[in-house]
Amino acid sequence: MRCQSARRTLADRPEGRIPWNALHFRLVTELTERAVASRVPSLADEKLRVLARRDPLTVRPGTSLADCIARIRETGTGDSVFVTDAGGRLRGVLTERDIFARLVGHEVDLDQPVESLMKEHPWTLHLDQPVRHAIDLMQTGRYRNVPLVDDEGNLVGVIRPVDVLKYLAEAFPEELLNLPPRPHQRMQESEGA
Repeated sequence: MRCQSARRTLADRPEGRIPWNALHFRLVTELTERAVASRVPSLADEKLRVLARRDPLTVRPGTSLADCIARIRETGTGDSVFVTDAGGRLRGVLTERDIFARLVGHEVDLDQPVESLMKEHPWTLHLDQPVRHAIDLMQTGRYRNVPLVDDEGNLVGVIRPVDVLKYLAEAFPEELLNLPPRPHQRMQESEGA
């Protein structure tokens, strides 16, 4: 009965009648979006330990800038180098932004130690903090790589926006798998027999 009521209301619009399949798509989309929006807050309150995290690319203090850049090139996945002491405590980070802003187009001695350009005491998150803190830090602090530390300040991992997106996507498999291949595509006729 509810669907008929919605169909009648939408069909009486000044633009004219809406084809059934467009109406069906709109209703399914609105219901799906509503369901997704209601579940996101609880997902954002989960602890960071539920996310798949990456092993950080680490170097020791005193490592040359040239070696840091070479390590980034070798891995092909990391765009930040985390500086840790012998005990694994995080001392600083050299990001891709730092490299582009301070090295490209400038005369810089690449034999100088990483400490000369690294950001000391970067923002970190603990594994027991909620996912929403990582999202906030990525949005407001423009962090692409958020270092995760344990109670002693030891670097235990790094998360990136793609890790958060994968976590959220895994929570909505039905909604994502049922999306049309091209969301803007509208079918002229319903498919099937």
